Amino acid sequence: MPPADTLPFDLRALEIFLAVCDAGTMAQAARRLGLTQPAISQAVADLERRIGIGLFDRTARPLGLTAAGGALRQRASALVSEARQIAPLLREAEHARLPLLRAGLVDSLARVLMAPLARALGEKAEQVSLLSGLTASHAGALLTRQLDLLVGADALDEIEGLERWPLLTEPYVLLLPAAAPAPTTVEALEDLARALPLVRFSARSKTGMEVERHLRRLRLDLPRPLEFDTPYGVTSAVLEGAGFAVTTPLCLVEAGLKLDGFACHKLPGPGLTRHLTLIARRQELGRLPRETAAFCRARLAAQRGAVAALVGESLAGEFAVEG
Repeated sequence: MPPADTLPFDLRALEIFLAVCDAGTMAQAARRLGLTQPAISQAVADLERRIGIGLFDRTARPLGLTAAGGALRQRASALVSEARQIAPLLREAEHARLPLLRAGLVDSLARVLMAPLARALGEKAEQVSLLSGLTASHAGALLTRQLDLLVGADALDEIEGLERWPLLTEPYVLLLPAAAPAPTTVEALEDLARALPLVRFSARSKTGMEVERHLRRLRLDLPRPLEFDTPYGVTSAVLEGAGFAVTTPLCLVEAGLKLDGFACHKLPGPGLTRHLTLIARRQELGRLPRETAAFCRARLAAQRGAVAALVGESLAGEFAVEG
């Protein structure tokens, strides 16, 4: 006999057993199942061996059931019937809508993704909650299960148990008055900052932290007269003459302002790029994160024309959708 904690049968064996019960002979059961009679006989013998008791009275014609066989027939019918319902239930679940789906979206993508992503997620869930804000706050909400998905500027590589779907890489650029000379060296950028203040993104934002880290690499210690935590705040301040900015194409798209009298230039020194990623807790939402990432990539790719109009074709060439 098998160990006590091992099942003495599988569903296929039970299916064969029931076919023999219904047909009355192993030969007839074999014809119904499309198997050979020896295969049926062997399956029944194996089942009896594993259970450790006879199930059929082989002296009777048609085959009769022992008391144990009768008890098994009752329970086996229920088990096989239940098992046959699993596949349809799984197919139904695959296409069922979730009761609630909560997603966080970095604020620099609100104009581009908020409404279309809400519609797309609305096809997957009865209720959708879509929040815009800083990646850092959304990351905390994802980890504490207050959000199910996050589209942000930080891949959270240091945190285990997450699945990550890269969406896009875009360059950081300089936003300057058109009359200002474009700095091509780090020294020229430092000279520019003496005459024209740097309008910063808040250090609370991933964008602000990346810009500050880059300035430290360049050994630039620039004054902090003005900072904002939204792309609109930074862009509008520059357009009002408050200074210049280190920003990204999608931050400019998000601001939604015409750059008349202003221009975008390549950031001098080592290249600096921003990476956007869709993140979910691993293996909790099936194909939904992958499908949502594909949707986001398509929407972001459609922005290339708007990006080129704002930053020029050369910089737009560094605007790259992943996948």
